[in-house]
Amino acid sequence: MAFTVQIASMPKDEKQQHCQLCGRQKRLTFHHFIPRFCHSNKWFKKRLTRDQMQQGLELCKDCHKFLHEQFTEKQLGRELTTRQEMLKNETVAKFIHWVRKKK
Repeated sequence: MAFTVQIASMPKDEKQQHCQLCGRQKRLTFHHFIPRFCHSNKWFKKRLTRDQMQQGLELCKDCHKFLHEQFTEKQLGRELTTRQEMLKNETVAKFIHWVRKKK
């Protein structure tokens, strides 16, 4: 007995959800709190479990790109490891204020 699975593609608008940083409704990408680049680093491996390293947020492309352009991988992994820490950061807060005005 053979089974077939049909994967229906959703219309573009239905794939959009709210960014967990700026709140805008956009297509989202997953941002690891601990960047994948750091997962093999001894400092991170000693302090965090695999599950902790897999945690993150669903972000719009603008927010995701901004974080990786403004901060090094190690800064992200050591200083901005929660949504609350990101929102408290002055640079991030200014960006969010600006990007919310953008469509």
